[in-house]
Amino acid sequence: MSRIAYVKELKTWESEFKFYSTVTVRFSETDMFGHLNNTVPFTYFELARIDYFNALGFMNEWTNPKNETIPVVANLQCDFLKQVYYNQTLRIYVKAVNVGSSSVDLHYMGKTEEGDIAFTGQGTIVQISRYTGKSVPWNEESKKLFI
Repeated sequence: MSRIAYVKELKTWESEFKFYSTVTVRFSETDMFGHLNNTVPFTYFELARIDYFNALGFMNEWTNPKNETIPVVANLQCDFLKQVYYNQTLRIYVKAVNVGSSSVDLHYMGKTEEGDIAFTGQGTIVQISRYTGKSVPWNEESKKLFI
């Protein structure tokens, strides 16, 4: 894992994940070589991120058209470690690692049923105003949900 800068010590990093969503690789998500297309983990990260935010209680607020705040992805990256194929079931883990004034850094881990890490990722989400496009600080209650 030395090539993945955001993973300092693998076992510790891996053990800190608690939340995950499960996905099964669809045929349409594979490429002509029969393995998962390199764009698809980003969709899996989105799925897990939305499930995670829903479990924390953010999604009802963000999807309410009368609410001012919405989340936007500021950056997102993926590191590939193992091939993934059609019909494999994966657990896509997500955790918050750093909460800023209006942002949160998330880490992701895609694991096979055998427990192998197939890919990892990191990204930053920023809470913004749907009216102004400017960042909106988390309130203290929201910050505590990420811990």
